[in-house]
Amino acid sequence: MQPASAPSDRGTPAEPVRAARDSAAPGPAGVAQTTLASEPAAIRPAPAATPNRAAITSRLRAAGCVYAEDEAALLAADARDPADLERMLAARIAGTPIELVLGWAEFHGLRIAVEAGVFVPRRRTGLLVDTAVTLAAPGAVVVDLCCGTGAIGAAIAARRPDLEVWASDVDPDAVRCARRNIHPDHVVEGDLFDALPKELRGRIGAVVANAPYVPTGEIALMPREARDWEHAVALDGGDDGLAVQRRVAAQSREWLAPGAVVIVETSERQAPLSAALLAAAGLRAAVASAPDIDATAVIGRRAG
Repeated sequence: MQPASAPSDRGTPAEPVRAARDSAAPGPAGVAQTTLASEPAAIRPAPAATPNRAAITSRLRAAGCVYAEDEAALLAADARDPADLERMLAARIAGTPIELVLGWAEFHGLRIAVEAGVFVPRRRTGLLVDTAVTLAAPGAVVVDLCCGTGAIGAAIAARRPDLEVWASDVDPDAVRCARRNIHPDHVVEGDLFDALPKELRGRIGAVVANAPYVPTGEIALMPREARDWEHAVALDGGDDGLAVQRRVAAQSREWLAPGAVVIVETSERQAPLSAALLAAAGLRAAVASAPDIDATAVIGRRAG
């Protein structure tokens, strides 16, 4: 949900998923097999064909895939058989984002299920996870607002099993996808806080929001894989990119417990304005950044 003026980290999908790929269980070629001496040679299983990685890479590179070698490795590792590999390869060459071809994206060490139209988690959003797990009190309620796939909530839950994680999104496709990544009973469909259980009001320890912050006029400048494959509701932040953030800031305070925080992803350019929105809502505002992943967030803390 980054503005188009910020460098995109989605253009390197193979980088974050490499660890998950390398930790996958070995396929049939890596399993030892024994055959009885009396077994007829005709019924012995044929060795699995090894995908021609160089040929796959060449086809991807010819189609304009910048990270062709990494993507070839991912496709070869995930394909069930040669026919499945060819189907996946054809989809990628036709322009389908690599995450949708695979059906998952790596985020914070997890494989997150993804679906067409739903915002694919970016590496930079890991700053929100790190900040939330550091600041949330033991046993606190944490809400992943504008959750998309639910990647933030899933990563927080994995890091802090003591936390009670909820997620909310206005897009029914996002809600359906998030229910594959977070406990489905804790994923609700509605505008910001509207669908959350009312008993959470005043009890939330951390609100974490990657709300859309791309100015409407800059949507056309975003990478094609974002603007053509992710719903506008996940990208469009209004004329100045802050329309949804304004509402998050205005509504968060009444849902926060005393001393709790709201953490919102933003851009370096927009950070002063994003922080001002939290301050105007009566929260003590600060800016956090992680330059190594081009990440910026604003943090608002309720007094108490």
